[in-house]
Amino acid sequence: MASNALVLFSGGQDSTACLAWALNRYNRVETVGFDYGQRHHVELACRQNVIEQIRRQFPEWDKKLGQDHLLDLGLLGQISDCALTGETEILFAESGLPNTFVPGRNLIFLTFAATLAYRRHLDVLVTGVCETDYSGYPDCRSNTMQALQLALNLGMEQQFRIETPLMWLDKAQTWQLASDLGGAALLEITREHSHTCYLGERNRRFDWGYGCGTCPACELRAKGFEAFMKTQQGEAG
Repeated sequence: MASNALVLFSGGQDSTACLAWALNRYNRVETVGFDYGQRHHVELACRQNVIEQIRRQFPEWDKKLGQDHLLDLGLLGQISDCALTGETEILFAESGLPNTFVPGRNLIFLTFAATLAYRRHLDVLVTGVCETDYSGYPDCRSNTMQALQLALNLGMEQQFRIETPLMWLDKAQTWQLASDLGGAALLEITREHSHTCYLGERNRRFDWGYGCGTCPACELRAKGFEAFMKTQQGEAG
């Protein structure tokens, strides 16, 4: 098993669970985030808060957690026309995809992450894409990840492995994964410090964390947390 990993870390719920998963599994873990001209930069601040809290509350993980990288991919935002890069109402396009889909985003993110991993001698790329509780984004599918892994390895003459620990988990199971890996402390870090809301809302605090409570990302997160809590209460009973 490869011992070094690079986690694509946005500061959201999913990537926080992925970071914990990687820290539990690999000897050295670095993180990379992307400033791609997203509509709300709050997630860039939140990602630093999550990393700081993980370092503080999990000393064993702190020893494994290496450098954090932030890459400027502003050009992606300039050529995108969607609700995550512009002041646009969240709607469904004629294609059936929500206009929160940023075409090429995960393909570009993973290509740049692989380029960074090449230089940093990291073997594994960890990303929180998911084909279970998601909005139908084609660049989140397992087939896409497998094809991209092949292309990256052929194009760079490497043996990178793209790991997608959340691929077949729903949001309730993602909460459960965080609980299994880091207990109540990681759950609280996720609720208090991560950011997933499409509208960048940080003024309203729900049981599952901060957000507007009505965008698709918040609805998925809330529904998943409710299902997770019911499971916990059932086990306690």
